[in-house]
Amino acid sequence: MAYSYRCKDYPGMEACSASFTAETEAELWKHIELHGATAHREEPEKWSSEDRQQIKNLIRET
Repeated sequence: MAYSYRCKDYPGMEACSASFTAETEAELWKHIELHGATAHREEPEKWSSEDRQQIKNLIRET
């Protein structure tokens, strides 16, 4: 089983075409956080618990 995330599914990020797939959810989170920091100049360590929950709700098992 793998896990996937598409950035454009997050509200306000519709123009972002980035998507990630990883073998574990923990690995996927590393990709999501790195992408947020490098592509969107965000600070993942400052994401609220609500932001993280919204991302988690968009992660799909594939």
